[in-house]
Amino acid sequence: MKTIRILAVDDHEMITTGYKYILEAAEFDDFKIKMETANSYELGAQKIMDSARSFLFDLILLDIQLTPSQEKEPHSGEELGLLARKLVPDSKLVFMSSFSDNYRINSILENVNPEGYMVKSEVDEKSLIAMVKTVTTCPPYYSQKALVAIRKKVANDLILDNKDKKILYHISIGTKTIDIVNYVNLSLAGIENRKRQLKVVFGVEKQNDMALITEAKNRGFL
Repeated sequence: MKTIRILAVDDHEMITTGYKYILEAAEFDDFKIKMETANSYELGAQKIMDSARSFLFDLILLDIQLTPSQEKEPHSGEELGLLARKLVPDSKLVFMSSFSDNYRINSILENVNPEGYMVKSEVDEKSLIAMVKTVTTCPPYYSQKALVAIRKKVANDLILDNKDKKILYHISIGTKTIDIVNYVNLSLAGIENRKRQLKVVFGVEKQNDMALITEAKNRGFL
């Protein structure tokens, strides 16, 4: 019987242990599961690089938010996804994240183009097995909250560039305008001008930032 090899990267070992227990015990029609885990960006990157030398993993499961190892620079699962796309393009990628906001999900889909995205709160034994069956045969696979984010984005007729999206996102999480310059490659005056333009685009030009964020959420950008 064919073996499907899976790598799961998450800084919570209980989560990857749960994935491993469920999938290795599950009964699939024409394959069995062999699973490895990694609990840090560094270990995940090393396993992906090893896979590039001798194709090890058919499927890679990635959390987005990874706690950095001691004295290491912080990295994300998104960066691991991009590394995997470069080094092991034949491996299928699925993000397993607690992030369910439209901005984060659609950003991952645009930047990495994974074969699936599951919001952790929607992951159970049945959906985990269904994801593996779908992704290994006829991807993609999305959990319900991920589908909602995708549909809202597709249905939207507004086109914003990445700087606009980042500005909206940072306003939504409470970042002060003066501090957004640390995240978006624009001057303070440039960011303030973008905010004014965004309010016009969303039809809230005479209202405050909260109204802008509310409308952006309604349109599926957050």
